[in-house]
Amino acid sequence: MSAPHSPAGGAHPLDDPVGASLTGPHAHFAERRGRILRYPADVTPWAAVPDRPGVADWADAAALAGPGGVITITAFREPPPEDWETVFRAEGVQLVDAGVAAAPDPEAVRLGPADVPEMLDLVARTQPGPFLPRTIELGTYLGIRREGVLVAMAGERLHPPGWSEISGVCTDESVRGQGLATRLLLAVSHEIRERGVTPFMHAAAANTRAVGLYESLGFRLRRRTSFLAALAPDGDRARQARGEAAGAAARS
Repeated sequence: MSAPHSPAGGAHPLDDPVGASLTGPHAHFAERRGRILRYPADVTPWAAVPDRPGVADWADAAALAGPGGVITITAFREPPPEDWETVFRAEGVQLVDAGVAAAPDPEAVRLGPADVPEMLDLVARTQPGPFLPRTIELGTYLGIRREGVLVAMAGERLHPPGWSEISGVCTDESVRGQGLATRLLLAVSHEIRERGVTPFMHAAAANTRAVGLYESLGFRLRRRTSFLAALAPDGDRARQARGEAAGAAARS
């Protein structure tokens, strides 16, 4: 059995950004079982699976997620096993820095652990994607406050070697249309470049307005991808999956 997520044929780290992160700069976050890697559940739901996972791989993924736990996979188009419940599946795009006018922002403040409750509240109101109690540990997060209230933020998530993903970009409805998200995106890009790495992003392909904005700022489309979030088997289903995996291993 081959090692999980080992580069083959000079594969680009952005082809499997989760696996490249968890075997690279984010290796200290990695939870591993067999060929499956994932972040801790309170950091981010992203997981990395082989291109063609077998029964044993899905059983290992279920064990890492825990009964009824969720994993999220990118660049994966195969259906999960029938005993997994698909939460969502969507087409996406991967965008890379191709001349972004990155610059610090005088109003942006660096956010830390003490700001997490307010960040979680902003995320709950704006729904930019998964942001959990420890997501802030993945990289730099910048925010803008108005009258002491956090109204916009952006930060970093996946970190394949040489790259850093901009994520968590959101703006409170009360200040939309003021360009705060754009300013923070450029400021986070500046922070990333200052470390000698290159910004990249993921976005839903259907969100053409956001994709158009990112392209106007200097990002270009690198590849089309997909996103899958699924719930692991619960209770008896989880035990059955592990039993099937054990049987398959015994026959191999």
